[in-house]
Amino acid sequence: MSGKAGVWIDHHGAVIVALSPDAEHTTTHIASHVEKHLRRTGDSPLKGRSEPLVEPAEDIRQREFAGQLNIFYDAVIAALRGFDHVLLFGPGEAKGELHKRLSKAQLGGVRVEAVETADKMTDPQIVAKVRAHFGLSAPRFQQKKQP
Repeated sequence: MSGKAGVWIDHHGAVIVALSPDAEHTTTHIASHVEKHLRRTGDSPLKGRSEPLVEPAEDIRQREFAGQLNIFYDAVIAALRGFDHVLLFGPGEAKGELHKRLSKAQLGGVRVEAVETADKMTDPQIVAKVRAHFGLSAPRFQQKKQP
């Protein structure tokens, strides 16, 4: 498959807009299923210790979080296989992390054109941004004239 794709991504999920050579688009949603990275709970150091057997150690939680993110990023990378040009954008660190993984994955011919910061967006806004980036106008619906 050749074409262009845009990926809006954060740690909760990704929206992939694939543009085919004939300027049609498809939108794919990938949920991360990553559990929220929680802070350690329990008493403060002034009031006493938290129970080590009840709470997993911070390094264990960090490894679990990273493992879940790796599965998510692998799913996004699999969806991008075969695209010539890719735009990455989103609100947080996920776009940069995905860019690093894409560089390491060495997907033949895939070129990340830009990595941009963007807020939360609706699907139509994401599609419009990807189309604008690649210089494609949105298809216009023409009304049929009544005889």
